[in-house]
Amino acid sequence: MDRTRLWETLASRRSLFLIAGPCVIESEELCVEVARALRRLCRRLGVPYVFKASFDKANRTSADSFRGPGLTAGLGILDRVRTRVDVPVLTDIHSEIQVKPAAQVVDILQIPAFLCRQTDLVQMAAASGRIVNLKKGQFLSPMEMEHVVAKARKAGGRQLLLTERGSCFGYQNLVADMRSIPLMQRLGYPVVFDATHSVQLPGAGRMASSGQREFAPILARAAVAAGADGVFMETHPEPDRALSDGPNMVPLAELPALLKTLVRVFDCVRR
Repeated sequence: MDRTRLWETLASRRSLFLIAGPCVIESEELCVEVARALRRLCRRLGVPYVFKASFDKANRTSADSFRGPGLTAGLGILDRVRTRVDVPVLTDIHSEIQVKPAAQVVDILQIPAFLCRQTDLVQMAAASGRIVNLKKGQFLSPMEMEHVVAKARKAGGRQLLLTERGSCFGYQNLVADMRSIPLMQRLGYPVVFDATHSVQLPGAGRMASSGQREFAPILARAAVAAGADGVFMETHPEPDRALSDGPNMVPLAELPALLKTLVRVFDCVRR
């Protein structure tokens, strides 16, 4: 799918779309396996699909945690996944110097939640010409996302996605407020619900974040019922062996049943 058509598809809001993949690039083989499985599933259900994986996880709890293959090697893998599997690709960027090389490869640049107020990063991503997914910070109200959107628009960004990923609820816990979905939709852009990061327990593991993956399907259904235009989920064939965010990732084998349910909820709500 060419990039213009991709944006038209996501912005049309005619069907639920899915952004999904492993948290971090562990290997090219894993990325291809997950991308192919989800591409087949989404085509069968009529769901537009975007593959997601990070070349660098710059926000790990421990300095000793696996971060990924890095910018050059990681973008090379994402480029080959995009070509081999024929899927659009999304990845995180963490600094301004990553914007240009990432924009040359991927279809969607993602601003991590904890960086959504970084003006230079947001504006450089918006000026790149790529679709930009702006994740709402855990520390922001949904209404405050209007300022993030204004920064992106000032830099020329018009192809924007807004993602809800939970809000801080005391220490090492998040809560997902479904009111944030219609509130952010008032800003005029598609709203995505991040089902797996919303069940993260930040820093609750001894040297890493923990999570409650069993609640991700429940929140995903609630978000689609609340009007979410798309769903973001991290997935892995064996989450307990994943190198990042395993406790909140949905097992790949559970995606078919879950996505089928989400499509039914979406169709019911939109009717």
